Amino acid sequence: MTRAVVLGGGFAGVLVAKVLSRHADEVTVVEGGRYPDGPGVRPELPQAYHSHVLVTAGAEALDTLLPGTLEALLARGAHRRGLPDGALILSADGWFRRHETGAFMVSCSRWLMDDVIRQRALADGAVTVRERTRVLGLAGDATRVTGVLVAHEDGSRETLGADLVVDATGRRSRAGRWLTAIGGPGVEEEVLDPGLAYSTRIYRAPPALAADLPAVMVHPRPERGRPGYGATLFPIEDGRWIFTLTGTRAARPPSDEPGFTDCARSLRSPLAAELLAAAEPLGGVRPFRATANRRRFFERLPLPEGFLVVGDALTAVNPVYSHGMSVALLGALRLDRELSERGARPRALPAIQAAMAAVAAESWRMATEQDRARAVAEGSGSGEGSGAGPAAGPGSGPGSAPLSAAGQRMRAKVSRAVLGSPVLMTRLFRAQTLVPVQTPFPAQEPVPARTPVPSGPALPAPSAGRPAAPPLDTDEAVAQFPELRDWWFSERGVQPPDPGREP
Repeated sequence: MTRAVVLGGGFAGVLVAKVLSRHADEVTVVEGGRYPDGPGVRPELPQAYHSHVLVTAGAEALDTLLPGTLEALLARGAHRRGLPDGALILSADGWFRRHETGAFMVSCSRWLMDDVIRQRALADGAVTVRERTRVLGLAGDATRVTGVLVAHEDGSRETLGADLVVDATGRRSRAGRWLTAIGGPGVEEEVLDPGLAYSTRIYRAPPALAADLPAVMVHPRPERGRPGYGATLFPIEDGRWIFTLTGTRAARPPSDEPGFTDCARSLRSPLAAELLAAAEPLGGVRPFRATANRRRFFERLPLPEGFLVVGDALTAVNPVYSHGMSVALLGALRLDRELSERGARPRALPAIQAAMAAVAAESWRMATEQDRARAVAEGSGSGEGSGAGPAAGPGSGPGSAPLSAAGQRMRAKVSRAVLGSPVLMTRLFRAQTLVPVQTPFPAQEPVPARTPVPSGPALPAPSAGRPAAPPLDTDEAVAQFPELRDWWFSERGVQPPDPGREP
């Protein structure tokens, strides 16, 4: 009989437990808190008050792991927005034009996401959950983990025996400490903290825009030697919007209501501030500062048999890039495949641990390249960051290490080229949503659309000798979206531009 114990009953833990139930005879989840009835607040999850999305690869992994779950999320009020055909994105170099790339994001509250996935993953009763149970440490020694020592709510202690113990306790994991306590090796850790911070508030959307608002992303751009603010505005369930401001150590977004409103008005485009002025605030402003990238190299260790580390306990990237949940889904999918091929045997675990690390490698690379450049620039006071956008990542310019002045000019030229090229745009958004790019796209054949492109002016295909399309201003960008255009121009009492104008 194979017994598995999963430490942590959050997003990654529930997914891993579901996968293990297909390969082990008995699966138990140890969860320190208590699950709410429905999509409610969990005190041990403060980041749930902020923006959360699934990107393309994560959403597709979800439907592979738990068929029908993506449809269930949308039925409960989640929103699917194409990138950039369903999003207004102001990069450091200008507004993106609408174009179907096959990339998309799914936005809703973290509470709804957790509730729907948890209910569907645990519905068959194959996983036992022990709530309000605290992990004290591992049982076993440096050669073999045989279980986990836990404390119950009444203070009593118990050792849960297991053939496999999986740490899914997230970025605050104590796995390194647990291992050394039983004589195991210390774990090498890499931390990169760019000092990014954000503040979030939830709003009741005006009825006319509750269902069809495109996602809005404003990427920061340095102004007068100071880093700028970024922002995202995403529709979520129950006719609400979630709005997040981002900044760095030199320009942290305010957490008081007047400062938060003034900061929104100071953004490079008035769009977000105007939308919020028409909406009703629900609750106060919530700040968040724990955005460091953290990588623990468990795959390099001679781990005791019977122990595996997954999710944010292994690799946690800056939440601003919105990869965490999608990487957890991809990791669970990879775990299922590895267990199917190798079996749930202790001897297979070193290879499986390496596979778990590999799943997060591309997300780690993208996040740390952006944040390393940002951190160096912040230290120099130049304000020349990477241009990475808040909360969702897609739409940012390519990340890189700090460049010379000539290199910066070249990078800006490339970023501007992306705004007018269907092929480059497709590559960018698919890469940012973790879709592997296996071969170069044909110059005149963008990736086929998964869904019809909503109505709006098409991005002109490149042709020899044709000048690049001029950059859009805010009015022209908004005019691409009929569902927003009428409200935007009627509120301001002006005539919308001709959406079919020749660039």
